[in-house]
Amino acid sequence: MGSSVSHSDAPPPPAVVGPPLENEKKKDETIDWLNLPCPVPYEEIQREALMSLKPELFEGMRFDFTKGLNQRFSLSHSVFMGSIEVPSQSSETIKVPTAHYEFGANFLDPKLMLFGRILTDGRLNARAKWDLTDNLTLKINAQLQNEPHFSQGTFNFDYKGKDFRSQFQMGNSAFFGINYIQSVTPHLALGCEAFWLGHQRKSGIGFAARYNTDKWVAAGQVASTGIVALSYVQKVSEKVSLATDLLYNHMTRDITTSVGYDYILRQCRLRGKFDSNGCVAAYLEERLHMGVNVILSAEIDHRKKDYKFGFGMTVGE
Repeated sequence: MGSSVSHSDAPPPPAVVGPPLENEKKKDETIDWLNLPCPVPYEEIQREALMSLKPELFEGMRFDFTKGLNQRFSLSHSVFMGSIEVPSQSSETIKVPTAHYEFGANFLDPKLMLFGRILTDGRLNARAKWDLTDNLTLKINAQLQNEPHFSQGTFNFDYKGKDFRSQFQMGNSAFFGINYIQSVTPHLALGCEAFWLGHQRKSGIGFAARYNTDKWVAAGQVASTGIVALSYVQKVSEKVSLATDLLYNHMTRDITTSVGYDYILRQCRLRGKFDSNGCVAAYLEERLHMGVNVILSAEIDHRKKDYKFGFGMTVGE
């Protein structure tokens, strides 16, 4: 007798497994258009690029010491010995040796910050920041000098909303300025400004845009005075950032581009740049111990035959 196999006894075919659907892999993020982030102040639209391309370069020797008396009050002492540039019609840079001592006092409070500096030549610098409310801040800057008509002061009111920021600034010599910046999307902010210089009898308007993500920041500003400023910062990693900018003056037809870097290590921070005018600069901050930092500054300008080297130390937090 022959044996027969029934189709009902055969094993079922394997199930076909396809790729997961795209909407199951990642869901679209919803944007809360009524709760966009508050943008940065108008004057800080290009702050990431300025941190890399505009370090506090100096020439000579500098020593800074800060002593905290309590949690809110501290005193500072600063000694500088170096040289300063004086205006000249020649192509070469003319420098004059100088030295000064600076005494400062700082008061830090959650809603009030006061900073004062006085130098041996009689100059006095004072700054204040007062949070009148959660959204309204008053900023005051004053510079007093012995020479007549050189002292100046400014008042700034900064109002912060959910997705916008507005500032009004007033200073001596009949200076008035107002700016407004608003977040259009979670990453894009647009702003505008208007200013009037009574002493020079000039007025103007400006426009700005800033687009920032977790990896890069792009910003641009243009003013009726003929100035165009563009910048781009690429965040390579948490420790490395690359920056570039372009500055164009329509009145003088001058254009300058710069490329720089910002490298943060465990014990030091290195920043540097070089521009289209042949100027190369580097700025190193090395942490030797808790509250003790060493600063090295260097700038070489082949076009002007100007070479600057500086050494400094900061003690205190």
